[in-house]
Order: sequence, then C-alpha cells, then structure tokens
Amino acid sequence: MPSEQIVYVVDDDQGMRDSTLWLFESVGLKAVPFASGQDFLTACDPKANACVLLDIRMPGMGGLHVQEEMHRRGIHLPVIFVSGHADVPIVVRAFKAGAVDFIEKPYNEQLLLDSVQQALNHKPTITGNGTQQAIQEKLSALTPREQDIFLPLVKGYTNREIAEQLGISVKTVDLYRSRVMKRLEADHLPALVGIAIAAGMVDPLDLRASQQASHV
Repeated sequence: MPSEQIVYVVDDDQGMRDSTLWLFESVGLKAVPFASGQDFLTACDPKANACVLLDIRMPGMGGLHVQEEMHRRGIHLPVIFVSGHADVPIVVRAFKAGAVDFIEKPYNEQLLLDSVQQALNHKPTITGNGTQQAIQEKLSALTPREQDIFLPLVKGYTNREIAEQLGISVKTVDLYRSRVMKRLEADHLPALVGIAIAAGMVDPLDLRASQQASHV
C-alpha cells in the first residue's frame, strides 16, 4: 500500500495556515501546519511521502534558510515556496536551490493544488510552463523584440531601465511585457523566471541582487 501523502504547511500567518489546511483537507490531502521553520525542521518526517509548502518571509528563520537547513540535514522533500514578495533574485535563488515551484500570494487555489499534486507525485513542475520541449517552443516563438524584453525582465531590471537600454518608451516596454507573459502563459514574474531557469538562460551571478523586480 502506498504511504499517505502529506503536505507540510509552514507559514507564520495563522489565517493563511488555516485557509490552506482547509483547502487541502477539502480534496482529501492530509496537511500538517507549522508556525515556524524551526518547528517544521524539528518535527517533520524526512522519509514521508510529503512536500513542503514554505513561506518565504517569516520571523526568525525565513523560508530560504529553512530550505538550506533541509539540505544540510539531508531532508529531500519537494519544496513549493509561497510569497507575497516575489522579487527576481529570491525566485532564482529558490529554484537554484531545488524548489519545485514558486507561487505568489494571494494564490489561485487550483494552481496551488496542481503544484502540490505534481510535487507529491515527484514530477518536475514550474507553474504554468509545461515540459522542457514546450518551454523551448514557446521561447522560440518570441519575436526578437520580445526576447529583448524577456531577458532583462527575468534578470531584475525595471521597466524604465529596460526602456533606457533599448531606446524605447516605458509604455512600449509595458506592452511587450504583457505580450511576453501571454505568449509564455505566465501569470506572474516567478513563472517567467522559472521558464528562464528551466531553459538555462539565467545566471544567478548576473542578477541584480538589490533589484525588487516585483515592484516595477
């Protein structure tokens, strides 16, 4: 008999924990809540058929530090990050360290359920992007100008900075940004970054560590 599937929900926001637990239980998934990363690390079962829904920003030990500590302790459970503050360097760091997905708050419930199910089934997942072949096909379909917008965008440059680099208006950058997201079927910035990572197009050393790209 296969072992019971578990979702560890690690979030300091009690309201978010409660609503997330209700969502998982409504579809028959067992969810185990933790208010801090330290509590999770102390109590989790590394051998469980489980995944971890992990908030990025928490008092004390933040989500990225929890992820690092999991690696140090040999806990290899799939990690899905959730955050209301998804700037490019954080997203890239999370994926490079092995996260299977990164979902922005407030999240779409079906998007979250799909991501969790893929993680529990040990399938590679970057939300909304599909297979490696599909990713390459979508990237190949971008026009040269859309490609010009895509690369600086996932590297953390603001719309204004991209406009200055390309000698076009900010309004034009906004237009092309929307077109790129539509073509790549990306609902948010983390999905775009995930595409770039999956395609091997993003070098974390080339990112602008101080850039808060989610605020452009």
